[in-house]
Amino acid sequence: MARNTTRRSGRQERMAARAAKGALAAPFTIRKIGKVSLIDDEAVAIIERNADRILDEIGMEFRGDPETLELFKANGARVEGERVRFDPGWCRDRIRTAPSVFTQHARNPARSVQIGGDAQVYAPSFGPPFVHDMENGRRYATIEDFRNITKLHHQLGAINHSGGVVVEPVDVPVPVRHLHMAHTHLTMNDKPLMGAVTAPERARDTIEMCRIAMGREFVDKNCVLYSVVNTNAPLVMDETMLWALKEYAQAGQCTVVSPFVLGGAMSPVSVAATLSQVLAEVMASVALIQLIRPGVPAAFGTFFSPISLRTGAPTFGTPEGTQFQMCAKTLADRLGLPFHSVGGLTASKVPDAQAGYESQAQLMGAAMAGVNFIIHATGCLEGLLTTGYEKIVMDADRCSAMQRFVGGVDFSEAAQAMDAFFEVEPGGHFLGAQHTQDNFESAFWMGEMSDNGTYEQWHAEGGLWQHERASARVRKLIDEYEAPAMDAGIREELDDFVARRSREIEGDDT
Repeated sequence: MARNTTRRSGRQERMAARAAKGALAAPFTIRKIGKVSLIDDEAVAIIERNADRILDEIGMEFRGDPETLELFKANGARVEGERVRFDPGWCRDRIRTAPSVFTQHARNPARSVQIGGDAQVYAPSFGPPFVHDMENGRRYATIEDFRNITKLHHQLGAINHSGGVVVEPVDVPVPVRHLHMAHTHLTMNDKPLMGAVTAPERARDTIEMCRIAMGREFVDKNCVLYSVVNTNAPLVMDETMLWALKEYAQAGQCTVVSPFVLGGAMSPVSVAATLSQVLAEVMASVALIQLIRPGVPAAFGTFFSPISLRTGAPTFGTPEGTQFQMCAKTLADRLGLPFHSVGGLTASKVPDAQAGYESQAQLMGAAMAGVNFIIHATGCLEGLLTTGYEKIVMDADRCSAMQRFVGGVDFSEAAQAMDAFFEVEPGGHFLGAQHTQDNFESAFWMGEMSDNGTYEQWHAEGGLWQHERASARVRKLIDEYEAPAMDAGIREELDDFVARRSREIEGDDT
């Protein structure tokens, strides 16, 4: 039987009003509840001692850059070939110059975010080569998909960041792909963005494009880019990541050191051992950032997924993944660094129940632990091989709920509502009370994607499952998208920069 997709006009208007309010939501969340840690002082001492021993007796390799090795050696580290060893406490001493809290400025100042402290920032997934939607299924992503997904995140108030490689647009040649992605972020979204890390010249291009969009002097004095470099676990920083790290550090931009670890393959098969390894890799790498430019922003990042020891495939939404994340946050706090980690990860191939419960488990762990920058908060399918259009708006709803949750309970005089008790007689109801009338729009969290009506109402409106409602919302958001304002001269200069650099990269001087 064909489903009727007609909506009642009153309900449409209410949803549109809530969506408009969401688009103007706070640029980040200040959490007002305590953090949940799964690691006590004794365990912290064990992990830190083991990390120090790893760095002292085994060391970490920094490959492909003699200049970095010389910098380490000149500052007292022990260098042998590309292996660098550190006396206990050496890395911590250098890390102390990194700020515990900083601002990443957006092109629109109202969208700038705080990184660190009690702030939480929710950001899109990063890196999938595929996209999925309910109409067309799974396919390779294109630049049109990249732009559509950027349009969605611009309008979703629960998402505080434009992100980076929200998908890989495979129809754009790799050498110039970063230009088109940065151009999209800067022109189609005015929230903060992430920088390219796949080559030093791509990092330089991204920095230069931000200088065009936001002013050279401003960019040279402020953090406008937030870029993630992954160590090549175990205990290696390869030359590609190392060169990107150097470019951003020299330019005064934030670099997140996020070891990419598949537990059991790239680390031992225990949370405790993986924590020691990750702490060692982060400390050595952030120490390098501070040697390059003391005081430049840096963050402690993690990406940890256990593998199935039966199949070798990564697993998501597992207890161990959440345990690791909640322990690592405590280690980051001990170093005085903002903490970056993952949100709504799932191995599911479609936006089904598995996708929902796995993503919610990881997102709740991040929210409870106090993760400062939650990447992969929206869109993840198939273990980050795919970004799902419907999954983006479904996940954004959960991010909104988490933001309300960590915002704490309001105990203000207005929230105590004593006038309402005197207004309503015993045995009466509060629906008509003045306090209810004054607060009904904001009193309780209301999601965009959950259907809380009766069965009869749901059936009369088409009997749509959540992924079907999400599909309709995606189309509506894309159709109604309006680009953020940008000075015409700046837009022309950005366009010219992309065209010129594309010619230079592709060897066409015409």
